[in-house]
Amino acid sequence: MNVTNLYCSACAEKYEPNKIYNLCPNCAKPLLVEYDLKKASQTLTKESLKLRVSTLWRYAEVLPVEKSENRLTLGEGWTSLHKAETLGAKYDLQNLFIKDESLNPTQSFKARGMALAVSMAKELGIKKVAAPSAGNAAGALAAYAALAQMECHLFVPKDTPKACIIECIALGANVNLIDGLITDCGKIVAERKEKEGWFDVSTLKEPYRIEGKKTMGYELAEQMNWTLPDVVFYPTGGGTGLVGMWKAFDEMEKMGWISSKRPRMISVQAMGCAPIVEAFHQNLNHGTDIENAHTVASGLRVPKAVGDFIMLDILRKSGGTAVAVSDEELVADAREIGANEGIFVAPEGGALLAALKKLLKSGEIKKDEQIVLFNTGSGIKYLEAFEN
Repeated sequence: MNVTNLYCSACAEKYEPNKIYNLCPNCAKPLLVEYDLKKASQTLTKESLKLRVSTLWRYAEVLPVEKSENRLTLGEGWTSLHKAETLGAKYDLQNLFIKDESLNPTQSFKARGMALAVSMAKELGIKKVAAPSAGNAAGALAAYAALAQMECHLFVPKDTPKACIIECIALGANVNLIDGLITDCGKIVAERKEKEGWFDVSTLKEPYRIEGKKTMGYELAEQMNWTLPDVVFYPTGGGTGLVGMWKAFDEMEKMGWISSKRPRMISVQAMGCAPIVEAFHQNLNHGTDIENAHTVASGLRVPKAVGDFIMLDILRKSGGTAVAVSDEELVADAREIGANEGIFVAPEGGALLAALKKLLKSGEIKKDEQIVLFNTGSGIKYLEAFEN
């Protein structure tokens, strides 16, 4: 195994690997995994990747699961990087791409994180997992827990998309509908986990979901022939994907795969729940407090993210920005992507096009730049949003 230690994203305290952790015991901030990248790169090479399995497990040397029998898979990862020719021509963009995460198991990018989290839970001997979710993470956790034959407890808001709720029940999970937001669901998990013997798999409250999400960064570099794009648009709720990709970029640079050039990272949120956007433009280091958070893009309805300080730091280091769009815009632009590119994106994916239009208009995005929109899920899970 190439894991050397875990370390805190805030206080930098180091911890021994192969033990069960949630947040940093010292300061209650997210823990990250550190690798011996020199050792990893002896077998993980650009050349070796050409012969490897087309899932995220192709990057096994920089993933934390040691025993191959614990590597759960439903075929997650290695999603298409689609060149959006028609949409690009419409806005005079020569290099517009959509990374389509709806092609993952359970139709969203959440499969990446849960594949790693549940695989590590299996390796560590955990038998019961629990999590709050706005929808897609619940479906993914239910799927991998079923694969691992673990007990799975999910807490989701009552207005979670119906498809997600039905999916979780069909996959054998214990589903609890809560009158409130994902933060209210998270409080219930936190209050009950010790008594019930649950391991909390909440976003960034354990170290391994981010390791699955970081594979989006590895894939992006590999699919673009080891040159990162100029701009990455990312719909931001809990922000694990944003943090994970940035971690991947750093690891690849240390292994000599890419240069120090980084994309400008653009965080996209809904106007009804935009703590990162507000904090970024107010020069704050933590997300603002959002009351009565609301948006049909349920994945963006996260009023408080435990890793908000990490996201804000990434946006500033990359020279990026944060943009909020209305529900009307994100639904209309999801339809526009579908009608032009044949991809039925989630409302969160539609938000990216709305944000791109705003930044093109302001001149912050140049038409000759390489732009990647990360569509994080399938519109099929959000039929209520499109019906209305």
